[in-house]
Amino acid sequence: MSSFSPQFLDELRARVSLEDVVGKRVKLIRRGREYVGLSPFQKEKSPSFTVVPDKGFYHCFSSGEHGDVIDFVMKVEGLSFPEAVERLAAQAGMEIPTDSPEEREKDRQRQTLYDAMDVACAQFQKMLRMPEGKATLAYLHGRGLQDATIERFRLGYAPDSRGTMKGALAREGIPEDLMREAGLIRRPDDGRPDFDYFRARVMFPITDKRGRVVAFGGRIMGKGEPKYLNSPESTIFQKRHVLYGLTQALKPARDGGRIVVTEGYMDVISLHQAGFDFAVAPLGTALTEDHLQALWKIVHEPTVCFDGDTAGQKAAMRVADHALALLKPGYSLRFALLPSGEDPDSLIKARGAAAMAEVLAATLPLSEILWRMETQGRMPTTPEERAGLEDRLARQALRIGDSTVRAHFLRAFKDRLWNEWREAGRRVKAEGRDRRGAGRDRRPSPHVDIPPAVARATGADPLRGAQQVLLAIVLRHPDIFEAEGERLGTLGFADAGLDRLRQAVVGILSGQPDLDAAGLARELAAAGLTAESDALLGEPLIRHHRKIAAGADAESVLATWRDTLETLQRTAFAAERETIKERLAGDLTPDGWRRQRAALRAAIGDSEG
Repeated sequence: MSSFSPQFLDELRARVSLEDVVGKRVKLIRRGREYVGLSPFQKEKSPSFTVVPDKGFYHCFSSGEHGDVIDFVMKVEGLSFPEAVERLAAQAGMEIPTDSPEEREKDRQRQTLYDAMDVACAQFQKMLRMPEGKATLAYLHGRGLQDATIERFRLGYAPDSRGTMKGALAREGIPEDLMREAGLIRRPDDGRPDFDYFRARVMFPITDKRGRVVAFGGRIMGKGEPKYLNSPESTIFQKRHVLYGLTQALKPARDGGRIVVTEGYMDVISLHQAGFDFAVAPLGTALTEDHLQALWKIVHEPTVCFDGDTAGQKAAMRVADHALALLKPGYSLRFALLPSGEDPDSLIKARGAAAMAEVLAATLPLSEILWRMETQGRMPTTPEERAGLEDRLARQALRIGDSTVRAHFLRAFKDRLWNEWREAGRRVKAEGRDRRGAGRDRRPSPHVDIPPAVARATGADPLRGAQQVLLAIVLRHPDIFEAEGERLGTLGFADAGLDRLRQAVVGILSGQPDLDAAGLARELAAAGLTAESDALLGEPLIRHHRKIAAGADAESVLATWRDTLETLQRTAFAAERETIKERLAGDLTPDGWRRQRAALRAAIGDSEG
């Protein structure tokens, strides 16, 4: 029978989503931080089966069954423990460790490594309270840390000595090869005896989620390089898996339903001491996929709070960028923006915990960060700029792996572009009324002054013809705009001249929704667009279209609008598909095709399945 180390099983449980595995067998309904459903173990009419992702277990009140994800697979699929582990490991992409003398020896070494790291941690703590550590303890007190906080995080001191730690570990019976494997001593290249790896540094123990010391971070006391030094990676320490402070933050985060990711040791410690005991930090690296998956097992929307300087903002952007491919329904990120030049530690010291609470109360969703990343605080003022922004936002959304989340992002960005453009139109009209009320002339402002008449529509271009019909309907029947005009605001026309006329109409009617056809014509004339609107209405396609004539009944006009819009969507689909194909070039997998279809539906407003 195969055996698996506790470390392997812990990592497997961390990587596999309990609710996803159960959800393949049970229709789960989310209730707060838990899920409920009908028992998979016996028939019932009312749900008594509960999944608690935060704590990694399920419980069936009707049958009494209880366990973790491995237990669930064993029971519902009738597998043995090794078979269930192998099934889940395959899903998680984990290699099964072989049960061999070599593997058993590795497991024994890992356990011994934990023992060595704990002895080292106790030694560092002891040295902090010795005369050699007096200056370091004063430094920590000067940074505002209380003794209780220093003890809670097991902070210590590595003296400026080549052999203090080596000697202390040797007295505990720990061999030098194990010290070397743990990264506590180092062998020089010149053949001299091994020396202590950490010297003249304040020491920050790094623990795994079970509270075991797996590594150290050391900050130099005084001058010297590097300023921060971390333990090398080992069989018990891989940076991509570990979050500093998770041991202390885990229970408060689960109980309170929130967790904050910041940048450094002192930020985490200062936040905890100030009452924000749900803070963690990566170890000098960007948040990895493993980090994000671990965070999502604790809360569904972790908050990223990086420094307010340029480097911190770029780090936050990298997190947003990296998270896109991993998003799934109900799981995302929020972002807390610190004042420029501040980090959590400095902000708390300068302005107190209340200032930090304000920052954490004003978090922004991931979609807002992407919007700000692409707009850089400036909204486009021309159709070309607007098209460019729309394309950049679409490219971001298309990187989302989950089709449902991706479609919602695409639609949200399109809706926001429309709303921003409509508000801009209203502001322009309000400014125009103010100028006319002040007796100024009615010449068009430069941003709506457009070139000569719109080029004629051709019968060979059904896309352009459909766009002309929609615009002509609004020119002759402006009352349709209130109910149907939002689509006109989000479409965007390839012909720059026609699109400028569309934008002018949208802007005017957004600010003055009660205008009739004559009133709209006057407003277009005031904007210098009479020739353009006359040219459009004079096109044969429009002039002979009886169902949109000035005297056509409202029912016929509305039916024509909707038929034309449907035609436009069908015609646009082929062109949009080519664009999407280019954006997803090379991804010929079934999932890639599903992403194309979802993107196309969202891009043309198709909500059908």
